[in-house]
Amino acid sequence: MAAVPVPGAAATADRWVLAADPSVGPLPDGPAIDPAQRYALADLIDLAERLNPETRIAWDQAREALSAEGLAKSAFLPQLTAAVLGGYANGSSYTAAYGIGGTLHADTSGAIGVVNLQWLLFDFGERAAALRASDARRQFGDLHLVEAHQRLIHAVSLAYYAHMAARARLAGCAQAVVDAQAIEASANARYHRGIGTVIEVDQAHQASAEAALMQVEANGAASDSYMTLLAAMGLSPLNRITIADLPDTVLAPHLLGAVDDVVNAALARRPDVQQAYAAHQASVADAQAASAAQRPKLFVSATGSYAGGDLALNAIPPVGGESPTVNLTGHHWGGTILGGVSVPLYDGGARRSVVEGARDRADAAQAAFERTKLEAARQIATAHNQLATALEAGTAAQSLLRAAQTTFDAATAAYRAGVGATSEVQLAQRQLISARNLATDARYRALSAAATLALAVGNLAGGD
Repeated sequence: MAAVPVPGAAATADRWVLAADPSVGPLPDGPAIDPAQRYALADLIDLAERLNPETRIAWDQAREALSAEGLAKSAFLPQLTAAVLGGYANGSSYTAAYGIGGTLHADTSGAIGVVNLQWLLFDFGERAAALRASDARRQFGDLHLVEAHQRLIHAVSLAYYAHMAARARLAGCAQAVVDAQAIEASANARYHRGIGTVIEVDQAHQASAEAALMQVEANGAASDSYMTLLAAMGLSPLNRITIADLPDTVLAPHLLGAVDDVVNAALARRPDVQQAYAAHQASVADAQAASAAQRPKLFVSATGSYAGGDLALNAIPPVGGESPTVNLTGHHWGGTILGGVSVPLYDGGARRSVVEGARDRADAAQAAFERTKLEAARQIATAHNQLATALEAGTAAQSLLRAAQTTFDAATAAYRAGVGATSEVQLAQRQLISARNLATDARYRALSAAATLALAVGNLAGGD
């Protein structure tokens, strides 16, 4: 562990620079990535599901809940234990008869083997309620695992679409550089023909420089979005992976459907809604178990033993939750069977407080379930509206792009023919760049909105 500077110590240039701690270690080895493969979205999601820590955490939690359910089932079965004991005893006593006395010494040793059985036969449903609670929590863990995978798929999808949008903007900037250089070449040609001015040439050169700067910035944004995608997948930023281009995808607006139908069909399919219901069922079962704990319990206990040797023992005291072992005689077999009823009588109100607390938690879980359904409906309606808006924006952006391209082509052709000013063609170029970016953003915003709606309705899978 590196030493931390003491307040008030003399200042140095590297005062707040810690020494390297070798126990931290390097980054773990990344996955085997095929450098020749171009990874599509489905491939990236598959990698993320195998590598992201969130899914591993959810998997471990689901396994823990399954183990707890097995523990609850074991409460219905008898508990059988075995023990072997060995001992040594030494004693002495003084005896006298007819005036003659003496001291007697006795050394004894022996071993005892014990088998103990305990079985709770009837408890008015306490164990059954505990099993129902464990089963509900096991379902909660399974649903949490599903939700973790869906959220991971959503995060990777959004990061992928953002990276694709950044790459598309980079391609648009590269085309803008080509267009600006062509305009600059036309300006130089006009100047040499005597129909242009130095100012026009300088303006065209300035436009080329601006386009080159935009390309540099777009390249940096694409690199940043690539790092964000790796982080969403759970990969190290040092990994190198080739991302495949997104194929042309057309989202049909008529497939959206009415928002009421979407909400009603999706509520019962969302993992968080089902989790809230499972949590409510678990809390109800906990309240039932707490209530049943106040009632009598019928049990049976049995022991079997064999005492070898001469140890003088009447009984072996209980160890842990075992019953005491009685009926012990040296060099003999022994057995005891006991049956009884345990009735809780008075504990100062502790059991009543436990029951009231369990019922309060059940009421709170019911309220949380209703709140989750309302929040789910809001998320679905919002995602539905965002997708509808994005689809309309995409249609409008494509119309704008076509118009801007036509204007730019006409302005460029006229400029090359010696008609028009440099400012006109540069304005057309800026409008074309803006239209390209708007069309790109609209397309990938629609794809992201579609992924968000799929998550909201609980229908997001790795192949979406």
